[in-house]
Amino acid sequence: MKVTKLEIIVIDFDEIGEKDIADLVENARYPNRCISPSVISVESRDIGEWSDDHPLNKTDTADEFARNLFGKKDV
Repeated sequence: MKVTKLEIIVIDFDEIGEKDIADLVENARYPNRCISPSVISVESRDIGEWSDDHPLNKTDTADEFARNLFGKKDV
């Protein structure tokens, strides 16, 4: 299985704010076209077989696993 990291920019026309924009993007809801996401880059990595115990499937290990997987950059 592979995981893909997308880097995007968002034009915040309605001054929604960082945290709320992240929530909107993650939930794929764009009410009234208030944000306009654009993909800047795409990277994929093999993560092996998926399971309920995979580090990306756990909130306490997902961020660190992704950072390590993609070279210690912010994810």
